[in-house]
Amino acid sequence: MALLHVRNLSIDIHGIRPLDGISFSLDKGQILGIVGESGSGKSLTALTIMGLLPLIGGRIERGSVHFDGVDLTRLPEPDFRKLRGKRIAFITQNPMTSLDPVMRVGAQIDQVGSLHLGLDAKAAQARSIEIMEKLRIPEAATIYHHYPHQLSGGMKQRIVIAMALAADPDLIIADEPTTALDVTIQAQIVDLLAELVRERGVALILITHDMGVVAQICDRVVVLYAGRIAESHGVQAIFANPRHPYTRALIRCIPREDTPPGSLVGIPGAVPSVAHYPQGCRFHPRCERRGSPCAATVPALLRSDSGGELACHFPEDQA
Repeated sequence: MALLHVRNLSIDIHGIRPLDGISFSLDKGQILGIVGESGSGKSLTALTIMGLLPLIGGRIERGSVHFDGVDLTRLPEPDFRKLRGKRIAFITQNPMTSLDPVMRVGAQIDQVGSLHLGLDAKAAQARSIEIMEKLRIPEAATIYHHYPHQLSGGMKQRIVIAMALAADPDLIIADEPTTALDVTIQAQIVDLLAELVRERGVALILITHDMGVVAQICDRVVVLYAGRIAESHGVQAIFANPRHPYTRALIRCIPREDTPPGSLVGIPGAVPSVAHYPQGCRFHPRCERRGSPCAATVPALLRSDSGGELACHFPEDQA
């Protein structure tokens, strides 16, 4: 059985359903990329898995989230707190605002070891510095005593990753961990996450809008659009033969070295507001392949013999 298995997950926030029928699974040593434009439901998926949905007034309407055989949707909050941070870790989107500005960064890492591993102050500090060194933070023993404002954006992100690793989790959810960083630091953080999966055998969910990053390190891809899965498959199959028009459009947006100036193609329109999702296929107002069924009927998410899933009335022909 997979370490994480999400089945037919739908959530409700004040009478609105921003996630509708989401399903995927993940095992240790694998990296799952969840991609889509802003507003597609990527971060909401992460919050739901982490059990943080009630903080924004949401609830699970139907479906299940099984982690190591336990249905997290039925887990009491006191039991969830024992998992959250220990076996399931969360790397937040913006390291600039994720750290307590009046607390030394080392002490913030220590808290995880003290709370979840029962370490005393000396042992927690030693473990924190050891993790910082493994993350290639120079002069870790000195940086340990710094405040967040004394660190660069890339260094803050490494501290946030150190906090996620402090209790040696089985699953890490990284919500756009490179958004606020420059390109060079982005590449370093992505390489670091991939290395952690290889060395520690953890499962990683990488939430991003960057298809280039997905192509670089992910094993499988889930393409979300307006709260529904458009397509999912292994990363090689997705890039070699994207069958959903939205997946194909996302890949066309990736700049390449041989792309002629002015020829980069964007996706017309925008992701619809959660309060005004269109009927039928939610992508159809922006789709170049739309036909009469698209505006009236929700396309079923069908599984192929190769293990992919696709929800489209008029998919691209297979290569």
